[in-house]
Amino acid sequence: MGRKVMSRDELLEKKDELIAQYQEKRVKSKKLPLLTKKEKKILGIGKDEGRAVLRHTGVSSRKAKLVIDLIRNKDIDEAYAILKHTPRNTAAILEKMLKSAESNAVNNNGLNRDNLYVAECYATQGPTLKRIQPRARGRAFRIRKRSSHITLVLKERA
Repeated sequence: MGRKVMSRDELLEKKDELIAQYQEKRVKSKKLPLLTKKEKKILGIGKDEGRAVLRHTGVSSRKAKLVIDLIRNKDIDEAYAILKHTPRNTAAILEKMLKSAESNAVNNNGLNRDNLYVAECYATQGPTLKRIQPRARGRAFRIRKRSSHITLVLKERA
């Protein structure tokens, strides 16, 4: 059935072993089960980054990726400048997300703002709303209103 949920004491005892296991690269078929939010918090996983996730965005992932590719691996100030001067709808959305991820990194995880850079940024396809546009002679064309899930991760440069 499901996997056994470890108690706080068990997690702390096996902390080094678990962290080593989860940081090791694996093929997809040998992936370890995902950790719960509580387990991640106890083990301290994710404390070296600031993350912002936006789900069900009204922008297709294809259009979002055009802007995302411009800011990936850039310093935070450079990314802000690029987004400010990019004339696309996605740029405004990403600028808000960058601000949110920065706040999460600085306030929640105590990272230095000057050393932050965009480590990961990706858009995956979300649900598609299907609409109909009436056409001539009683026909109907399908309109696909695509959405996406955007994730942005900031980390400190070493």
